[in-house]
Amino acid sequence: MKPSAIKSIIPFLIALALCLSSTTLRADQPQPRVVKITIHDTIQPITADYLQRALDEAAHQGASAVLLSLGTPGGLLDSTRAMVQAIENSPIPVIVYISPSGSRAGSAGFFLLEAADIAAMAPGTNAGAAHPIVEGRTLDPILKEKIENDAAAFLRSYSGRRGRNIKAAEDAIRNSKSYSDEEALKLKLIDIVAPDDAALLAALDNREIHRFNGTTETLHLNNAVITTTPPSLRERLLSRLTNPDIAILFLVLGGLLIYLEFNVPGTVVPGTLGTLLVLLALFGLNLLPVRHTAVALLFAALILMMLEIKFASHGALALAGILCLIFGLATLVDAPIPELRVHYATAIGAGLGFGTISFTLAWIALRAHRSKVLTGAPAMIGATAIAATPLAPSGQVEIRGELWQARLSGLPSLPIGAPVIVRSIDGLTLLVEPAAP
Repeated sequence: MKPSAIKSIIPFLIALALCLSSTTLRADQPQPRVVKITIHDTIQPITADYLQRALDEAAHQGASAVLLSLGTPGGLLDSTRAMVQAIENSPIPVIVYISPSGSRAGSAGFFLLEAADIAAMAPGTNAGAAHPIVEGRTLDPILKEKIENDAAAFLRSYSGRRGRNIKAAEDAIRNSKSYSDEEALKLKLIDIVAPDDAALLAALDNREIHRFNGTTETLHLNNAVITTTPPSLRERLLSRLTNPDIAILFLVLGGLLIYLEFNVPGTVVPGTLGTLLVLLALFGLNLLPVRHTAVALLFAALILMMLEIKFASHGALALAGILCLIFGLATLVDAPIPELRVHYATAIGAGLGFGTISFTLAWIALRAHRSKVLTGAPAMIGATAIAATPLAPSGQVEIRGELWQARLSGLPSLPIGAPVIVRSIDGLTLLVEPAAP
């Protein structure tokens, strides 16, 4: 082959080798993995535990990113702080995505959205209205200002590092502003609007982001495999227990079963089941902010119901006890959003049910305790007997399937089969008189 021909082939061979080597490198590179977690619930301690566990598992798997699909009305500030800290300290990028369409990130959810490495929203979603609320009540001006300033400083501490619009973010706290997806993107509160997970990851491929620790990282999310990390069985059960309505119903039902065990000792099952329900209710309430004055009202309700049994007040003490029980249950959970408080319908239904049933059982037990139990011959006084022989005036009568000697008073004699009433007992002789016709 001529040298000139060899020289013309060499560039072609080099290009072919480069293509083959790049193809081999792409084949050797692992397909990117994205771990998806879904939080469409209130923000509370179990939610924070779930997020931290999912972030740890994603880091252990070597995932390229974590995709948090979020939809929440808000929740507890302490749990929100824990979740923001977990996102900031995550070794892998976290994408908070308000989805699907129609979802919202209210209150605590807005703090999580602004803390993410990538903040995204689906069309038709909204976020904001993060004004802090404490104990579901109106605050005095000084305390209100302190809480607002603290929440605003908390949001500023990381939103500026993420390159977000600090003023617009602070308006969500101080003025309770809420933003649609288009408004949030225009005000630079979020980074992107995407219709679904696949479109979101495709748009973020090769995007350079700045981590919270100051480092720069490029996302490689093309054709990423999305794996879901669902809540564990423990987290699902505890999440149900943090529903205050369920916790209250468990508490009331458990109390009734324990009371039934005391009234019918030896049955075992009601007492065991009642104790389990009460413990589950207390465990769930322990995860929620509980108002101590409401606990005092519950104890006062029990005391008033017990006093009604001992002192006849014609129902006044029982009524006061039921009212204390209802108000205590309604104000027991001291949460910032309605979803984490006891609903009035639940409090009224549980209070009336518990008060009525427990008072009725106690009243029946008291009457049974005070009633004299008659057995044997004294139990026959006032009963009706039938003359088994002529009574003139002595003879025999049949009562409760037994024959007894009897002596008649009021008439000189009665024939066989005549009904008589037992008035008293003289030894083993029944003193009877004719029954009214």
